[in-house]
Amino acid sequence: MLRTHTCGELRLQHVNQQITLAGWVQRVRNKGGLIWVDLRDRYGVTQLIFEEGSTDKALLEKAAQLGREFVVQATGKVLERTSKNDKMATGDIEIKVEDLSVLNPAKVPPFIIEDETDGGDELRMRYRYLDLRRNVIREKLQLRHRMMQETRTYMDKQQFIEVETPVLIKSTPEGARDFVVPSRVNPGEFYALPQSPQTFKQLLMVSGFDRYFQIVKCFRDEDLRADRQPEFTQIDCEMAFVNQEDILNTFEGLIKHLFLSVKGVNLGHVPHMTYADAMKFYGNDKPDLRFDMKFVDLTTLAKGTGFAVIDQAEIVLGICAKGAGEYTRKQLDELTDWVKRPQIGAKGLIYVRYQEDGLLKSSVDKFYSQEQLKTWADACGAVPGDLILVLSGDEKTTRKQLSELRLKMGEDLGLRDRSVFVPLWVVDFPLLEWDEESQRFHAMHHPFTSPKREDIPLLESDPGSVRANAYDLVINGVEVGGGSIRIHDRATQQLMFTHLGFSDEEAQKQFGFLMEAFEYGAPPHGGIAFGFDRLCAIFGGSDSIRDYIAFPKNNSGRDVMIDSPSTLADAQLEELSIRVALKK
Repeated sequence: MLRTHTCGELRLQHVNQQITLAGWVQRVRNKGGLIWVDLRDRYGVTQLIFEEGSTDKALLEKAAQLGREFVVQATGKVLERTSKNDKMATGDIEIKVEDLSVLNPAKVPPFIIEDETDGGDELRMRYRYLDLRRNVIREKLQLRHRMMQETRTYMDKQQFIEVETPVLIKSTPEGARDFVVPSRVNPGEFYALPQSPQTFKQLLMVSGFDRYFQIVKCFRDEDLRADRQPEFTQIDCEMAFVNQEDILNTFEGLIKHLFLSVKGVNLGHVPHMTYADAMKFYGNDKPDLRFDMKFVDLTTLAKGTGFAVIDQAEIVLGICAKGAGEYTRKQLDELTDWVKRPQIGAKGLIYVRYQEDGLLKSSVDKFYSQEQLKTWADACGAVPGDLILVLSGDEKTTRKQLSELRLKMGEDLGLRDRSVFVPLWVVDFPLLEWDEESQRFHAMHHPFTSPKREDIPLLESDPGSVRANAYDLVINGVEVGGGSIRIHDRATQQLMFTHLGFSDEEAQKQFGFLMEAFEYGAPPHGGIAFGFDRLCAIFGGSDSIRDYIAFPKNNSGRDVMIDSPSTLADAQLEELSIRVALKK
């Protein structure tokens, strides 16, 4: 080994020991006859000292030539520092260097490699191998590592078997766009990279494996944002001979184990909420329950006063922001402008301030009396000092707009504390959702999700009201996992494909292998998949998953470090039969 210790482990008990360190030069402070060098490795930083009179002149000159990010080896004696640094784990000691070797010099880095850097996102992504030297990034990847290990520990104790499934598979028509891979030996034919191992894990249940999991890379060719990457990691799981409650209990256990072992947080009770209630009270299927602010339907109370905006609306909804009754007119105007932005799309905002003196001051005073406004306040559970915010319009749009406003108020009022974690199971999702563009129903989750048995007759008469045996785990308003009880017999699966618009021939071509497997004794089964990158970001208190991935893509899906994706040579395209196809 080129070192006897790391740069993060030396303490006062090592004083007078002869040691050797190796690492990167983080900083050099040259005071002429006295030079300090901060040496860094993955484990920490240790201060080296070179002093005129007690350090060899040639060694002193060599130290003076060091630059940032030089890779060096230093041998010397551990001394107790006279001026200690309580901000460093090794701040009680320093190394009096007796021998110094430059293992590799370095160019001046394009940005400062410290926690507070001067490098922008694009520059740091271009030199990601340098960005990974920073403590704040390394700590995020260490968190990811810890979560992987604890996941495997829990799953192993629960008798799950980790099985790797294929990466080169068949393209399917449902879900996001596939990344496709041309086959050289089968000209004109393509593999797809998996969006999930869904059919394979179901086949493992047919095979009798009973409990499967995999920490697996998946791929989706879709538009990107802070919590999406074209390649991402899932904790993918499946169980046989179970019902929905068995799945929820097992994987609630996993999440509780991760929080307790990695963060020291006891999650406690995880409530259940139906999809219908989530939409009714919060306007989305992943409500943030760190704060209340439920929707209140004011339609009946608000209509009939001659105020056209309200009278012509399909629905009138309000929320009560506790303690926000002192909002100024300027703040309320800013809120109104915010909901009018194209991203939200509201035509306006009604407010009612419940003043400390008991008076209700609103933006619609000329249409409503104090008594009428008091009925609004009572319905919203408002008391003096609170602020009621109201939106109106068609139901679907208004709920979505008020959901965004609710989250903004939660943020503005400091109610979305990143150190607080509130989980929730959302259950009973619709099985199908209508797509205006294609004018047909699509599976809300995927076509293998089992409908509620009692709702199966509705597939013929009212398919949009059929509920699924599907569930999502939400933490702080972020969906971290989702799954379902699966269809496990051919007849029901064939029925599902029919209602999704598949012809018998299309269903056989795409999924015949699965339906055939169901005829060989498929057990009842179900599962779940967690977005591992997103889960890591929640544990780390971040909005973006990018820093929890060693080599991420940018918002355009590019790896700017290796300049990928890139073009291929004509000869390679010809070999893959792609150039010929394009010319046609």
